[in-house]
Amino acid sequence: MPNELSIKESGLLDVIKDNGIGEVLKPLTQEIHLFDSFVAGTSYITDRKALDEVASGERLKLRREDNKFDDNAINILREDGTKIGYVPEKDNVVFARLLDAGKVLSAKIISVERKGSFTKIAISIYLVDF
Repeated sequence: MPNELSIKESGLLDVIKDNGIGEVLKPLTQEIHLFDSFVAGTSYITDRKALDEVASGERLKLRREDNKFDDNAINILREDGTKIGYVPEKDNVVFARLLDAGKVLSAKIISVERKGSFTKIAISIYLVDF
């Protein structure tokens, strides 16, 4: 019928169906460097293996945490979800506001310095823009 509504499948819809919207957006993403800092709280991490394995260049995730000591607490996680510490409290207010507003933040390890049982991890924090 000439007035019938028809749905035409396109290559883009097939990609979304097969791989999810993330695969479509990935080539369109841009990381905007916001700040350099370090990972706080590494001394309190019980899974020392995670800290022993981190390396320069590794990508990290930033996620808000409900924390009774810091209303703006942000976890720093490895790609597999293992927690390695926090964004320092002195640096986290603006990043917490961005995350609370639905923005996506990520980090990348700049350097790792091990001194006995202490691990100092320098990071760059990025806004992931679509």
